Amino acid sequence: MAKKDSKDSKNESKVKKHFFKDFKAELKKVIWPTPKQLVNNTIAVVTIVLITTAIVFVLDVVFDMGNKYGISNLQNIVNEKFNNDEEENSNTDTDTNNEANNGEEGDTTEQNPEENASTEEQSPEETPNEGEQSNPEQ
Repeated sequence: MAKKDSKDSKNESKVKKHFFKDFKAELKKVIWPTPKQLVNNTIAVVTIVLITTAIVFVLDVVFDMGNKYGISNLQNIVNEKFNNDEEENSNTDTDTNNEANNGEEGDTTEQNPEENASTEEQSPEETPNEGEQSNPEQ
């Protein structure tokens, strides 16, 4: 087994040497930018990043102001209208209850005439129980 280990280590060292030779050869093929090109490209990248940052900042401020002044005011208007409608409805409900109670002092329950008619039309024998189906042929 000692012979195999020595062969493996030789192969690994050959592979490593070959890798670094190829690596060095590829780096020689790279076209490196001149210092002037490097400065120009760096300035272009920084400028684009700053412009993008400014656009995002302006949009953030605009949407924040729209949220504060536009949507909040709209919510306040809707809430005021909803509250006013509730107050008007509660006032009219109490007025009608007061009138009904004043008109019928002995009877405090109000029944709808339609409800009376529907309860009189269906007798307990005619209405099917839960889970049962009514069969007209019976």
